Amino acid sequence: MPFTHLHVHTEFSLLDGASRIKELIKTTKELGMDSIAITDHGAMYGVIDFYKEAKKQGVKPIIGCEVYVAPGARQEHR
Repeated sequence: MPFTHLHVHTEFSLLDGASRIKELIKTTKELGMDSIAITDHGAMYGVIDFYKEAKKQGVKPIIGCEVYVAPGARQEHR
């Protein structure tokens, strides 16, 4: 059965991710998966490297970002 990880944090998710992009893509291929997502916390710094490396290794890149939303302005305190 095909499987794709859709919630993956890389080294660009400070304090939460440890995966390095090149090794992440390599492991994805080794496990027989043909696609993988990147969903770092509030940052998209790694998406270009991720996209290029995935394409280079024959893996379909899925680009995302884990973001948080709240009503009102960040300066408001309830």
